[in-house]
Amino acid sequence: MSSPVLGIMTLYLNEHRALEERSIYRRMILEGRKRGLDIYVFTPADVHSGGRQIEAMVYDEKNGWSREWRAFPDLIFDRCRIQRNHRFQQLLAFREKYGHMLFLNRPLRNKWTIHQTLSERPSFRQHLPETVLFQDMSDVNRMLKVSSLIYLKPINGTGGRGILRVERSTKEPSTVLVQGRDQKRRIITPRRVHLSRLGPLLQHWNMKDKYLVQKGIQLQLPNGRVHDYRMLVQKNGEGQWELTGCAGRMGAEKSVTSNLHGGGQAVAMERLLKQWIPEEELRWEVTATAEKFGIDVATFLEDTYGNLCELALDLAIDKNGHIYLLEVNPKPAREVFARIGERSTYSKAITQPLEYALWVYRNRPAGTTRKPSPRPVTHKATRVKRSRKSR
Repeated sequence: MSSPVLGIMTLYLNEHRALEERSIYRRMILEGRKRGLDIYVFTPADVHSGGRQIEAMVYDEKNGWSREWRAFPDLIFDRCRIQRNHRFQQLLAFREKYGHMLFLNRPLRNKWTIHQTLSERPSFRQHLPETVLFQDMSDVNRMLKVSSLIYLKPINGTGGRGILRVERSTKEPSTVLVQGRDQKRRIITPRRVHLSRLGPLLQHWNMKDKYLVQKGIQLQLPNGRVHDYRMLVQKNGEGQWELTGCAGRMGAEKSVTSNLHGGGQAVAMERLLKQWIPEEELRWEVTATAEKFGIDVATFLEDTYGNLCELALDLAIDKNGHIYLLEVNPKPAREVFARIGERSTYSKAITQPLEYALWVYRNRPAGTTRKPSPRPVTHKATRVKRSRKSR
């Protein structure tokens, strides 16, 4: 009996077919093999024009990465992140054309829509910072009247790109300090401006309907760096949500975000939380509350938007132990656990989706996948030859 086939779908980063997370995919392929799960990697651009075969990226320990024509997989694990180019348009077309197939996870919506969705449940509202969709500067001014600290976040941003932090001066209330990162994740030069000049300063960011205005939470440690927590919840081999792990993140110097790709540092949750909340009993309560909250959020979003496999929740915790949800990430990275030395958690973060994939396959309804029937590919065009190594 042949092994079930899992296709990990991702997007190339550029025209040279560079891939993010190649080492993670390699590990997943090897771990899948141990479990009787055949795994390959592909992008929507690798689907043959006839729509029946895929020029897949495969891996084995002897030959490394190579390409070969493969039939469509039994299951698809969608790891595609937002891009603003033709590759993302190819992805949207693929999802529409092959949406009837068996996906481990379906796309979530933008940050604003997710915020509105979570706001529908009363028990979640206390964990959501006050947030509005930017329409004009009156939204910013109104938020600054009720909070001395606010954040401006792109609704489709990732990795800390384009996030601005605006803080009103306590000594000069009519003056604000603007810090942040541009769309390429570079730290922008901090600027202190009068409130009347804030509008012209923000004008070139083109924020209308594309940005959130969010009440800020004071998260600066004694060393001046911001911090938060990355919680990973995943489906297990029985199809149930469970906590895989939670780690602290401390931002780079002068950074308004804690993202690791932006120079942030990973810290064990217990160690970081101990610096922030001295009371042991309160720390225990915070940890237990955060775990239940993470699983509740994942369950609710899956009920709303369809199948999900894993979610990362970025959490802020104030000095009183109150938990705030800063962001939900449906395509989470896992290296934060490797960086803090939690090798077993890191390994589990990689293998849980594989265990879940096997559970989905075993419990699939008859005729669910309806894969395109394979047909031999005879043309040679500009396709990469089978024996050629993936770049």
